[in-house]
Amino acid sequence: MLNTLIFDLDGTLTDTDPVHYQAWKQLLAREGRNLSEEDFRRHISGRANDAVCKDLYPDKTPDEHTVIANEKEALLRELANTLEPTAGLETLLSYADQQGWKHAIVTNAPRANVHHMLKALGLENRFPLVVLGEELERSKPDPLPYTTALNTLEIQPRQALVFEDSIPGLTAAKAAGIVTVGITSTLTADELLAAGADLAIADFNDPRLWEMLKRTS
Repeated sequence: MLNTLIFDLDGTLTDTDPVHYQAWKQLLAREGRNLSEEDFRRHISGRANDAVCKDLYPDKTPDEHTVIANEKEALLRELANTLEPTAGLETLLSYADQQGWKHAIVTNAPRANVHHMLKALGLENRFPLVVLGEELERSKPDPLPYTTALNTLEIQPRQALVFEDSIPGLTAAKAAGIVTVGITSTLTADELLAAGADLAIADFNDPRLWEMLKRTS
């Protein structure tokens, strides 16, 4: 039976992809480079910074990649002054509390970003477990962040439900054997379903999600 909800952060708990896009766009503009929304959506969204930097700056060293990533994340925090939770989130979390379910976050975002975003959302004390992919040996799309969450919570994949918005996140969750709901903040429902999502919804108010929750609880 379902007893745990696991959320990605960016694009899932809140729609931050437009802010990430602006941060990368401004950073690349310093070198006279352009970044289209389509290229961001297909090649950057949902990926860990080390992988993105290797693709965007192939001639730079790992240490230089770290500096670039830190600059980008600092810029993102400046841009993300106010954030709104995805519609229906508080209703979903309250329902989970009533059911006695656990909550967790599994994200590729850096620790400073996670703290900043959760505080901006008023959720800094809402998630007892936060798994940071960038601090593990492998981040999404590898399943390790999700298997780490399962092991820490001492649950089986069938007891969890994951919410993701990106292909790397979906790939990771499905590889860990977890039923996954795609959030259409960045990709279309068809794209999410093609990537393996068991259901694709715009927000947490979707009646199909609540039907799923009641069937599995």
